[in-house]
Amino acid sequence: MYRGIPVTARPDERLAAGLAKIGLVMRHHAWADAGERGLTPTQSQVLALLHARGGDGLSVSAVAAEVAVSQPTVSDAVAALERKRLVARSRSEADGRVVLVRLTEPGRRVAQQAVRWPDYLVRAIDSLDADERAVFVRGLVKMVHSLQEEGQIPHSRMCPSCIYFRPHAHADQERPHHCAFVDAPIGDADLRIDCRDHESAGEALRPRLWHLFIEGRSPGADGPLPALPGS
Repeated sequence: MYRGIPVTARPDERLAAGLAKIGLVMRHHAWADAGERGLTPTQSQVLALLHARGGDGLSVSAVAAEVAVSQPTVSDAVAALERKRLVARSRSEADGRVVLVRLTEPGRRVAQQAVRWPDYLVRAIDSLDADERAVFVRGLVKMVHSLQEEGQIPHSRMCPSCIYFRPHAHADQERPHHCAFVDAPIGDADLRIDCRDHESAGEALRPRLWHLFIEGRSPGADGPLPALPGS
């Protein structure tokens, strides 16, 4: 036994224990940071999500799906944010039946603080070297994908599910992938887990992109990928 952890614990148990400790620290700071701004963690999540989506706005049901909480909980959070004049509701220009939640100017300023990663987490990430970061990001992408497939969390706007992502398009081992949105090679450390420029590859293409990303084979091995939007 070492500090309460059996030496015979499987690697997956040790990883789960480590992630649980990181999650505990993040939850603690989330409550503390949100409290300093007079918000709950859910209210902070809503602001951060709306900020990430730009000025388009989201429906309450879409917000609930993204932050993985019930719609009544999000409705309460939005109502509280409205009272604080941090968000406002308005009818969608595309469909007048849909009511969208958008940030106000004061809400945008508060949201910019909510999306800023805390110093303690930045310092922890800085302790990893470049190779470790690349492996860690790739591992996180695989874990998030697994949780999504099980329906544990909403689908995230990750690179391997994006129409612009071309896995293993280059011979460069450090930057083997290609992002057609910015038209540049990228490595595993550059992979996005929630990209605001993400465009879904669709049900037919997503599994193939994921397979190519994981297997490490050239897209040409299974024939050319579909043409990119606008090409």
